[in-house]
Amino acid sequence: MASSGPRADAARARFRERIAAKGHVVDNAREAVTGLEAAFADGVLSPTPALDAMLADLAVALEQDEGQKLGGKSAEAARFILRAITRELDQA
Repeated sequence: MASSGPRADAARARFRERIAAKGHVVDNAREAVTGLEAAFADGVLSPTPALDAMLADLAVALEQDEGQKLGGKSAEAARFILRAITRELDQA
């Protein structure tokens, strides 16, 4: 069952705003995930098994070695996974 109420709606809106913000998709994704994880920890949203899997996939896509440039395949993978998370977020 999806979380409801103004705090849940606000957490979903903040996630969507962060991924749509100007800036690099990889940086935006990291910030959006941090906020989403905080919402889960605070009990504002409840993670679904699908969200857990998507967040794990996103974590792999966002890994980068020291000094590695942002972008490329990581950015494209992040965009794809973030769109899927956005769709699933209404169930959290």
